[in-house]
Amino acid sequence: MATLTAWKFDTPQGADEALNRLEKLSRDFLINLHDAAVVSWEAGKKKPATHEMHDTTKAGALGGAFWGMLYGLIFFVPFLGLAIGAASGALFGSMRDVGISDEFIQAVREKVTPGTSALFVLTSGAVQDKVADEFRGTQAELIRTNLSDEQEARLREAFGLED
Repeated sequence: MATLTAWKFDTPQGADEALNRLEKLSRDFLINLHDAAVVSWEAGKKKPATHEMHDTTKAGALGGAFWGMLYGLIFFVPFLGLAIGAASGALFGSMRDVGISDEFIQAVREKVTPGTSALFVLTSGAVQDKVADEFRGTQAELIRTNLSDEQEARLREAFGLED
């Protein structure tokens, strides 16, 4: 089963650097990187820049429509107001099916602000100790995941993160 996680970095470049590390780990067969997307928000800009992983043709990739919908719900719906409220309700419902709850959307909205970045990744089959070694000391903050509580606790422990 694939896991969707969202990570926040304290610099606009942090998520791109983390994606580069994940792509290397994937080439080394230490994690199955199905899909990924980056949000980078330069200080002083009104909205973030977004882009997807370089190779989204892999099996299990979510694709541009998914990422566009996610970005819209997180960053643009609050600005559009109630005019699209009913439509966004249907979108939220479809996102819940893949582990993206209203709480997930709100947490990302609150934490990804000007001067930061976020990495959204869909992965499976990680060799956890090798992945943890690669990311040790990167100061990434786990925003949300669709892992079970037990799986998330193991992930936090592997990365030395506190609740």
